[in-house]
Amino acid sequence: MRILILGATGRTGKLLLQEALKQGYEVNILVRDKAHVPQHPALTIFEGQPAEALLSKAMAGCEAILSALNISRTSDFPWAKLRTPANFLSATAGLIIRLAPQHNISRIILTSASGTSDTRDHIPWWFKWVIDNSNVGVAYRDHEVQEQLFAASNLNYTIVRPVGLVNSAKSKPVMVSINNMPKPHLTISRLGVAKFMLQVLKDGGYNRQMPVVSY
Repeated sequence: MRILILGATGRTGKLLLQEALKQGYEVNILVRDKAHVPQHPALTIFEGQPAEALLSKAMAGCEAILSALNISRTSDFPWAKLRTPANFLSATAGLIIRLAPQHNISRIILTSASGTSDTRDHIPWWFKWVIDNSNVGVAYRDHEVQEQLFAASNLNYTIVRPVGLVNSAKSKPVMVSINNMPKPHLTISRLGVAKFMLQVLKDGGYNRQMPVVSY
């Protein structure tokens, strides 16, 4: 199976790409700078911003799209300046929704975050404050718009909402929560999210759902 991965140079996206290639997928990626991506015989690289024409080329021949895109800041400091437009996720979602049917792609698996939309009441009060009062909130608000766009589409999406992301090479069973049941734990590794996305692709589950994932 050939898949398109978006966000393949990000902290979660790099792991998603590595795991996909390890599992034998043929992969197209669309990145701003291909110099940041190691060559691989099963990897086809498209370079540039995800504008309509280039994104359409990157979709050609693919059966599914997996996206780990996010709003980028210049550092992890909550008030750091944005590196991407504030509507980057929703704008890209709009392109995917318009272009995917032209390539007979219906399966979309992407990352959002626990704390968006109906999961906002499930996160700690202090994190709600950070979302409401810093540039962290820009990503959450655009994730919400992205979620709404896919929910209104005819695509077979799975929107993965991870809790707090950590960098860890340890692999653990992922706990999946729907409607806060069971109550999610506080963290999950980026590697765990990447593996979960590929497992969802393989198993075909969580169709048109937005599961929260944690360890």
